[in-house]
Amino acid sequence: MPHAFVCDAIRTPFGRYGGALSGVRADDLAAIPLRAQMQRNPGVDWAALGDVILGCANQAGEDNRNVARMAALLAGLPLEVPGATVNRLCGSGLDAVGTAARAIRAGEAGLMLAGGVESMSRAPFVMPKAESAFSRTHAVHDTTIGWRFINPRMKAQFGVDSMPETAENVATDFGIARDAQDRMALASQLRAVAAQQAGHLAREIVAVPVPQKKGDPLQVAVDEHPRATSLEALARLQGVVRPDGTVTAGNASGVNDGACALLLAQTGLTLAQMDVIELNEAFAAQGLAVLRLLGLPDDDARVNAWGGAIALGHPLGASGARLATTAINRLHATGGRYALCTMCIGVGQGIALVLERV
Repeated sequence: MPHAFVCDAIRTPFGRYGGALSGVRADDLAAIPLRAQMQRNPGVDWAALGDVILGCANQAGEDNRNVARMAALLAGLPLEVPGATVNRLCGSGLDAVGTAARAIRAGEAGLMLAGGVESMSRAPFVMPKAESAFSRTHAVHDTTIGWRFINPRMKAQFGVDSMPETAENVATDFGIARDAQDRMALASQLRAVAAQQAGHLAREIVAVPVPQKKGDPLQVAVDEHPRATSLEALARLQGVVRPDGTVTAGNASGVNDGACALLLAQTGLTLAQMDVIELNEAFAAQGLAVLRLLGLPDDDARVNAWGGAIALGHPLGASGARLATTAINRLHATGGRYALCTMCIGVGQGIALVLERV
């Protein structure tokens, strides 16, 4: 089988909920890294592109009706280039990268664009249709995150705990103390800030122009979510599931906006061979549980050395592609060979991908 190579990887900065990128539609946001790939690689025959595959977890608003195809058109790719949107919730962006790699290895395509997008700030409210004529009842659901239009059979058989509730369950089941979660959160923030100051993250970011009422567009070029904090400040936060809970806004990932695009086995490798590990920090409780199940120390130096989702944010459909992008840049920066990207996924799933620097 032919090999699949990542030739280039670029992303937008990740914006806070209601922040600098909240005025940018999801399809416009997704088009920015696609257009950047075209500009960064002018020698590519873009008409030969086999497909554009983007992950997106919501698809209830401006990201509806196949946002990958819309973004490809908005980016200026040839009309003949198709697009497909995949939804594996939090793992959507990483799944898009894996899907593109499999198509190349199977010989179905020679060149692919893969990535992900999510605008959680612009996620709409949705209303179901009436179930009977002249119905006087109605419901409105916020699509930003979590369950909506719940199937009663699903709730009865499996439950429909929210992600913070699930994180509390994980903390209880695996004995993840609040202090350990806060320490992971603090490390994520400190590492992200250090990576920003060292210029590591700037290399993987393309600025997003945000139109202003007057004057030139504002160029958003830095991740908005990292913040200054301390163990003392984190310890003062109340639980988000219950006041005495361990999962807080400080040791959980953010609700964010962002997009990413990468130009593009059963490996038989072991964890000991991994030089870089990018683990999605949806919640510190989940991250620590995974590390301990794998037999890795809480502070393994290979894990999220440039900060994780607690600091940088978690725009659902884009996060997996961001993990792969950061892993690639860390491999080049450190001279390492193998990187592992791994994520938990809503409704009891997970996903992982191994990258090799050649």
